[in-house]
Amino acid sequence: MKHITDAKILNNGINMPWFGLGTFRAAGTEVANAVSTALEIGYRSIDTAAVYGNEEEVGQSIAASGVARDSLFVTTKVWNEDQGFDTTLRAFETSSKKLGLDFIDLYLIHWPGKDKYKDTWRALERLYTEGRVRAIGVSNFQIHHLEELMKDSSTVPAVNQVELHPRFIQKELHDYCTLHNIQIEAWAPLMKGRLQENELLIDIAQKYGKTVAQVILRWGLQNEIVIIPKSVTASRIKENSEIFDFELTQDEVNAVSGLDAGERIGTDPDKLIF
Repeated sequence: MKHITDAKILNNGINMPWFGLGTFRAAGTEVANAVSTALEIGYRSIDTAAVYGNEEEVGQSIAASGVARDSLFVTTKVWNEDQGFDTTLRAFETSSKKLGLDFIDLYLIHWPGKDKYKDTWRALERLYTEGRVRAIGVSNFQIHHLEELMKDSSTVPAVNQVELHPRFIQKELHDYCTLHNIQIEAWAPLMKGRLQENELLIDIAQKYGKTVAQVILRWGLQNEIVIIPKSVTASRIKENSEIFDFELTQDEVNAVSGLDAGERIGTDPDKLIF
């Protein structure tokens, strides 16, 4: 992990960058400019979702960037209301059209919900078989969701995108995914800025001449977590990417992991039932 384009080989053999841009709740010109800035800096992974309402702008910025399609990794997600076999296939067509892409690199089930995700997964498997997506995965799945999904499917999710940061490291889930060759990806890896005043992180940041955010992101990489920090500020987008020129000691990695308090800032997947 020495460069912004360094990648993890997923369980189906394709490469996914360890680092990318998140676009949660960014819309219009704001998200278009953020994606353009990120691609100019060297980002090659962009994460969006149908529910974010910005797939069209993301796609337009990708098209205008001049970056070769085969060097990009684009993720989007099927939203809860579209879960089910036929509805997922239709939702995928809508997302593809908005993004202006012939294929999606990674297509995820956004939330497990109660009982539709198996039918949704069958739709993702079809899209994968047809070559419309290069990899399929899930988001916000707990261990019991993964076990239930894999009980009736021979396709192991390539990725599980979940809330993960130093205050919520999800060790049991991370270990389970590692055991089953499912790549963990962190949304809200910076805990939405709520760790800026942490003394341990400040001390480590000062040692390396880095920011607290950069230390957290580096901690994520060294724990083999794919990270997609969201920002719409050009300077912050650049700052977030400047994490490949230093390395935390193992003691420092362990110390940051020791901040874990089981503290969610997002919704508990087991309480989001639909």
